[in-house]
Amino acid sequence: MNLLSLQSGSNGNCIYVEAGDIKLLFDAGISGRKAAESLSIAGRNITDVDALIISHDHADHSRCAGIFQRKFGIPLWITDKTLSAAHSFHNLGKLGEVCHFRAGGIMDFGHVRVETIPTPHDGADGVSFIIDDGESRLGIFTDLGHVYGDLRSALESVDAALIESNYDPEMLRKGPYPHHLKSRIAGPHGHISNTESAELVARHGGRLRWVCLGHLSGENNTPELAMQTHLSINSGKIHHIAGRHNISEMLTV
Repeated sequence: MNLLSLQSGSNGNCIYVEAGDIKLLFDAGISGRKAAESLSIAGRNITDVDALIISHDHADHSRCAGIFQRKFGIPLWITDKTLSAAHSFHNLGKLGEVCHFRAGGIMDFGHVRVETIPTPHDGADGVSFIIDDGESRLGIFTDLGHVYGDLRSALESVDAALIESNYDPEMLRKGPYPHHLKSRIAGPHGHISNTESAELVARHGGRLRWVCLGHLSGENNTPELAMQTHLSINSGKIHHIAGRHNISEMLTV
């Protein structure tokens, strides 16, 4: 199973996963053109994607879902609440093939199973994902709110993970954001910090072959600081970074 982050951060998210002949996109917070061009660089064709699965309604994850579907003919998988909220906030436009899943439910695509884990993030009906191809289990854990029980269990069950490492607490504290935004980010429905992410991996990531750090803040974090924090706590793990603007390397599990 392969993972390629096309972009990760508050400026837009889109992650490609392939397992044999099954090809999936998670989230559509970047333009259709950028997604197609990024996949082309990796030798993949976006029109071969079997499903576009949306994690939650925030614009950096869902705003281009309608474009992906209309331009590339990709079936859209989304919860009812997320679809309603996304339509209200950024108007996805006319949609064709829409399939609904339930937060906490499972989707099957041939031999690939996608498990969804509800999150306490402040989206309408947010989830994170585990992709299981019968040989390996891959987690996509971003926009988490806080570290909670089901997240710990999910991390313990996967062989590799792209996981949120959103902010450095000191940078957030000293940074230019207004107080209400700082409180939202660090609160129970926002994001988890470098330290929280690293400690989560240290305590519950014993099965992990590698970790890819994602959804890094552009104002309250740096790739170097995120990596340094994780390495200081998890020096034995193989770490990668999902960039805010560029595609990652192809990661295999």
